[in-house]
Formats: sequence, structure tokens, C-alpha cells
Amino acid sequence: MGTLYLVGTPIGNLEDITMRALRVLAEVRLIAAEDTRQARKLLGRYGIQTPLVSFHAHSGRERVQQLLAALGEGDIAVVSDAGMPGISDPGAELVRAAAEAGYPVVVVPGPSAVTAAVAVSGLVTDGFVFTGFLPRRSSERRERFSLLRDLPYPLVVFEAPHRLRETLHDAVEVLGDRPVAVCRELTKRFEEVRRTTLAEAAAHYEQHEPRGEFVLVIAAGSREHPQADEQRLEELVRERLTKGLSAAAVARELARLTGRPRRELYRLAVTVQQEEQKNEADGKGGTHATGAGT
Repeated sequence: MGTLYLVGTPIGNLEDITMRALRVLAEVRLIAAEDTRQARKLLGRYGIQTPLVSFHAHSGRERVQQLLAALGEGDIAVVSDAGMPGISDPGAELVRAAAEAGYPVVVVPGPSAVTAAVAVSGLVTDGFVFTGFLPRRSSERRERFSLLRDLPYPLVVFEAPHRLRETLHDAVEVLGDRPVAVCRELTKRFEEVRRTTLAEAAAHYEQHEPRGEFVLVIAAGSREHPQADEQRLEELVRERLTKGLSAAAVARELARLTGRPRRELYRLAVTVQQEEQKNEADGKGGTHATGAGT
């Protein structure tokens, strides 16, 4: 009985391949590849001559059955165009079918545009929501953003260059002008990470033609109303200071939740902190004076 290996491959730079992945790709009897041309570049770079067969989103159920039959004769590896198979790429259907048929399924971890973008964005501290590629129609994209708008986590989105402008405009309309990291061509020659806001990113790409593959990391919205008034903002600051957070930590957290500038929030947190300390000192002084008079 063969084993189905899900092998992570480079998302751009061919040096981002693990020794284990190379060994598995060389030892299996067949590699099912989303794009055989891309796979040949990788295999040729490392002198691997394992036979290839195409397996992509339009391969159909028949190809899944063919691969299951091949598993009966030995091990098979699945690779996507780039990154991890099964993450916005073909693979999930084959994994389910192989597992249901009793074949072992083993993952060989590797590069992922999701984790690469999350790490370099600077916007994620305690979890995120990955939604893959958004719908192609603007109305459906806006509906998706509406469903995700109030989640207290950053959003990670894949987008093609020819839809980037429309997606950014839809995001601004539905989510508001939040911080965003626009990650382009990660690990490749023209890698770029633009840390800005959704509105500024939309304006930039109106003037510059989007090129390459994009991952957007969009900051979380406020758990409260996104345009929280100053009184409510001060309440949020006090709540966090009471929990023992420093002014800097409060500013970081509320900047992520509300989209407000961190410097502005830090000044507010320091002001509130000083007021609390003054009130505490005044209270202690009043208690002491009352006691002495008694």
C-alpha cells in the first residue's frame, strides 16, 4: 500500500526547499503536479527524474481515481504550483479520497505564502483569518468582506494582479481605511512589502500597474464601532491599563483594533496613566489627613 505525500515546494526562490522534500520527491514512483512545467523547473534544478502527471483544479474525479489506483502500486507525491498543496490549491479532494480508501497521508511541510506574509506584515499577534482567493465579482467580494468585517482578527487574502485595484476599493468601502501590508512576489527577485492603509494602497495602485502575485494582510477592525468616539476610546485605554498593560502595549493593541495611529494612542494612554496616578496619590493624601484629624 502506497503513501500519499503532500510536499511543500518553494513559492518563488528555488532554494527554499527542504532536504526531506527533495528526498521524498526523488523516492516516490509518481508526482502529481498542479503545473508540470513549474514542477520540472524544480526537479531539474536538483536532478530529480521522477515521472510527472498533471493534477489541477479542473482535472476532475477521473484523475483522482487514477491517482488512487497508482497509490495501490506505490508512493505518490502531490505538489502545487507553489507552496503547500491543499491551501487554495488542489489537494483536499485527493486527501479525503485517499484517507477514506485507507491509504496513509503524510505532510512534508514547506514554504507557504500565507505564513510568509503574516510574518513579514507586522500586523498579526494572536491569530488571523485566512480566506484564500476572494470571489471575482465585486458584489460577492463585498458580501465576503461584510461577513468578516467584525471579526477581531487580521484578514489574510490572496489576490491576482488584474483584480487588485477593485479588491482594494471594495475593502475600503466595506472594512474602512484599515492598516494593510500588501505583499508582492514574496521570496522572488522583485519582492515588495508595502505597509500602508487600504485607501493609500488603492490610490497607489491606481497610479501603478499591479504586477505579480499578491497577499494582503489587513488589520483587524475594532470589536466596538469602528469610529469609536473619544470617550469610548478613553474607556478602552483605562480598561487595559487596569489589567496591567503598559502604555506601549495598550497603544499596540488599540491601534490594531481601531486603526488609529499608535503614536496618538500612546499619548492618550500616558495621559490617562498620569491622571490615574495623580488621583491615586490625591486619594492617599486625603485619607491620611482625615485620619490625623480624628
